[in-house]
Amino acid sequence: MDADVLRWSAYRSVPWKNGGGITREVADGADWRVSVADVDGDGAFSAFPGLDRVITPVEGEGMVLTVDGTACPVGPLSPFAFPGDATTDCRLTAGAVRNLNVMTRRGRATAQVEIVTVTSAQEAEAACGAGEIVLVMAVTEGISVAGADGRETSLGRLDCVRRDGPGTSTVRGEGSVARIRITSTR
Repeated sequence: MDADVLRWSAYRSVPWKNGGGITREVADGADWRVSVADVDGDGAFSAFPGLDRVITPVEGEGMVLTVDGTACPVGPLSPFAFPGDATTDCRLTAGAVRNLNVMTRRGRATAQVEIVTVTSAQEAEAACGAGEIVLVMAVTEGISVAGADGRETSLGRLDCVRRDGPGTSTVRGEGSVARIRITSTR
């Protein structure tokens, strides 16, 4: 495979900035970070001045984020973008959630997160251009990724494939993936 495979079992666990929980670091660069955080209760989010965030519940029934006083329901597998420096509180709607969290340094990088359904009749492409990084995270079991070299790699739940720079990977199987595109803006 001509991309890096990142396994859930190898993600490093680190405490949240506010000490309220643990996040698992998937991948990062100078101006971005992708992680998965478990949210077990209501509370304030850490402030990240100068960063933009995209959060996506990948397990659980979702939550309501109050961002600078505005309540914003965030459902399962629904990416939600907001400024990291906004005052943000979380209320769980039906128990704990596990969130995919993408952060980028404002003015230096941007992120797009898209949930893609893959079927045996409908493969998905993970194309990456110059100045981009694309990560494909398996949100369900039953996903594999094949690179231009033809090698196919099976992904477990929350495993990820990372591609830096030009190239394409083909996502196959039956399930869903989060396709994360990070673009340098400097």
